[in-house]
Amino acid sequence: MLEITPVSAFNDNYIWMLGNPGSNNFVAVDPGDKMPVLAWLNQHNASLCGILITHHHYDHVGGVTELLEAFPGIPVYGPAAESIRGVTVPVGEGDVVSIEGLEADLQVLEVPGHTAGHIAYYGEGALFCGDTLFAAGCGRVFDGTFEQLADSLQRISDLPGQTQIYCAHEYTLDNLGFATWVEPDSAALQVRIEAEQVKRESGQPTLPALLEVERKTNPFLRTAVQGVKAAAERSAGHSLENSQAIFTALRQWKDREYD
Repeated sequence: MLEITPVSAFNDNYIWMLGNPGSNNFVAVDPGDKMPVLAWLNQHNASLCGILITHHHYDHVGGVTELLEAFPGIPVYGPAAESIRGVTVPVGEGDVVSIEGLEADLQVLEVPGHTAGHIAYYGEGALFCGDTLFAAGCGRVFDGTFEQLADSLQRISDLPGQTQIYCAHEYTLDNLGFATWVEPDSAALQVRIEAEQVKRESGQPTLPALLEVERKTNPFLRTAVQGVKAAAERSAGHSLENSQAIFTALRQWKDREYD
């Protein structure tokens, strides 16, 4: 059983700390900044036993080398397809991460698109997916492709509905705003917006997000829905033949007019 705690970093990042009940050993996911991690560990009289990296962007890796100075010898897992300073164990599709001090096995999934080598870690009913899937949204396409990201999101959507999504940014309310552009009459969206606003007003994170809720409210997972397809076609100005084209039109619409 994992205990998963968010540590805030920068303006809207979450660094996820993974541990087991009663243990003082923790794994940090995507530590872009060393200081919040060190402060949290000190507050909880805890030690770092490993690091998981999803992709190469600085706000996910910036604290790695300095954390290694504080905790020399701990394993740092990261995508084999990306060059990331400090990674000691490059991993890819099908690899299983087992870290001494953490009683959990995490499967590595390749989910490119946001970046060309992006990976996620899946296990214990949780998915640590970096910037591939956000609550009610998804990452921009940088050095991957729209087609890759569309396929990666479909792959995530096919996981069990009770999967808890631990992405790396607090973008939920903003993403829900775009979702209402796509499906303005969605009752599920209105219910979710109200629920997430309550969390934020009380200072709570909106994460993790439940995958089955994402399927009902995240337009980027709903490309098979006729209303989403129609909205994407209106934005694109022409018919769209498949889910990849629908996704691309949605992502470009959000890039161009919303973000």
